[in-house]
Amino acid sequence: MTEIPYNFIAIEGTIGAGKTSLASRIAADFNGKLILEQFEDNAFLPKFYAEPEKYAFPLEMSFMASRFQQLKDQLGNLDLFRNFIIADYYIAKSLVFAQNTLQPDEFDLFKRFFHLINPTLPRPDLLVYLYLDVERLQQNIRKRGRTYEQHIKDEYLAGIQAGYFDFIRQQPEMRILLLDTNQLDFVANDRDYNRILEIIFQPYAPGIHRFTFS
Repeated sequence: MTEIPYNFIAIEGTIGAGKTSLASRIAADFNGKLILEQFEDNAFLPKFYAEPEKYAFPLEMSFMASRFQQLKDQLGNLDLFRNFIIADYYIAKSLVFAQNTLQPDEFDLFKRFFHLINPTLPRPDLLVYLYLDVERLQQNIRKRGRTYEQHIKDEYLAGIQAGYFDFIRQQPEMRILLLDTNQLDFVANDRDYNRILEIIFQPYAPGIHRFTFS
């Protein structure tokens, strides 16, 4: 795999799916420009997990602003020494999370802001969604040990996952890979990692392409 058919790849998935691990390794192995979401800098995040109703709106607005600014800066700066760009998120995750956490009137306001900024950013040439069952997501969350994540409820993760699926179904013009990785460990197992690479680095037509690994 010496030629990558995409200039901009985004890796998505619910909390604990392995987005950052996969994007970071691909960038390192194939000379990609890596864009990682700066979620740990968000002061509202631990407050939200403690009091979600109180802090949901400022959290989602601050995340959207941060994601937009980062992508605008990083995607606008051409790097002649990198072969492609890979990010561990797509700006549309702001809509997915906000719909799951905000009240209807708050979400309507949020959508107005989102649709003002979204057209100004380029879409990824390929969107890769990593699917894991909630149980596996929780195992990964416990393993990485972030204190503020340890009390995330199964229902919250399931709601986010359902929101992603709703979004994906509404994007027939995008190239989307939906990868069921429940039987893989691409972080610790090189064979599993290479199996994912073989799928990602193929040319695809627009539409949803589903793969289940056994």
